[in-house]
Amino acid sequence: MKILILKFRNIGDVLLVSPLLKNLKNHYQKSSIDIAINKGTESMMDANPYIENVFTYDRESIQSLTLVKKIWEEFKFLWSFRKRRYDIVINLTEGDRGAQIALFSKAKIRVGYPNKNKIFKNAFTHHLPRLGLKHTIESNLDALRILKIPIKNKESKIFYLEEDKNFVEEKLSTINYQLSTGSFIHIHPVSRWLFKCLSDQTMAKIVDYCELELNTKVVLTAAPIDKETKKINNILSHCKSSPINLSGELSLRETAALNKKAKMFIGVDTAIMHISAANNVPVLAFFGPSGAFHWGPWDNNLMESGYTEKNGNQSMGMHQVISESRQCQPCGQDGCDGTKISDCLMEMELNPITKILRKKISDFQ
Repeated sequence: MKILILKFRNIGDVLLVSPLLKNLKNHYQKSSIDIAINKGTESMMDANPYIENVFTYDRESIQSLTLVKKIWEEFKFLWSFRKRRYDIVINLTEGDRGAQIALFSKAKIRVGYPNKNKIFKNAFTHHLPRLGLKHTIESNLDALRILKIPIKNKESKIFYLEEDKNFVEEKLSTINYQLSTGSFIHIHPVSRWLFKCLSDQTMAKIVDYCELELNTKVVLTAAPIDKETKKINNILSHCKSSPINLSGELSLRETAALNKKAKMFIGVDTAIMHISAANNVPVLAFFGPSGAFHWGPWDNNLMESGYTEKNGNQSMGMHQVISESRQCQPCGQDGCDGTKISDCLMEMELNPITKILRKKISDFQ
């Protein structure tokens, strides 16, 4: 049995495919499972033991080509899947690319969302239901429900290499030996979309509260991108404490290895939040334009989502989401009125946050 999974989205989206992969492998134990994803997200899958091959689509590179070369590269990408003769193709995102691959693959079973383009009306033999208010993990698992494959677990898991773990342990022991024992809070305050972030002043006060009031060391991380490291530096400029700053110094897998050693994670709706949940590290996450019912950190010990409300503070097992209860939330917009700034996050008050934080850290001492 040869199976192809298609997930052309972002880093966190790709990680949340992991429960589907495990259930597929448990059901088809002798199967070979491949996955096709966007370039830049492969760290979420290249160490996953349930995956045989990871294929990446380099959107930026292909879009920069001339029309003739672009068509040729797109055709080669399509043909690479046709040659592998898959039995099942599961497309977990809407859009034409997944439909093209599914149709061109000639697989007997092709699962995906209905496509409005008449060219691809027969792309799928089985149609996925619309996402609605379901969690993304549940939406991914709908493919199993349609194929009548039992769902035995809903555990999201991140895999990294021994070299990633060793690199992190060496770095932590060099900075502070106690950090290598896991006596720190991991804070990743930045998203690639800055409209998902708290104000730098509020985040600085949260860092100070952890360090000065809770007497717990903070380790900060961010991607090696100028806008993210610049934001971290601005947060640090408002801090009275001296957290450990590893922003821009770790790969995604190394960040996962670091996170696994933390006693708790604090951050926003971003891939690192999902990595923390997959590591079974308690999460405190701030949500604004996005909905926890779709994207809340998933507790691997549970089989049903705890995010049943449209907005407001919610929890799922060990994980806590802090969100205001404005009528406009979640709006799904990139900030208020096109400003790239979300008032529902920028105007969050500190006292309710620290109250929840103190209780949460005491629960996991």
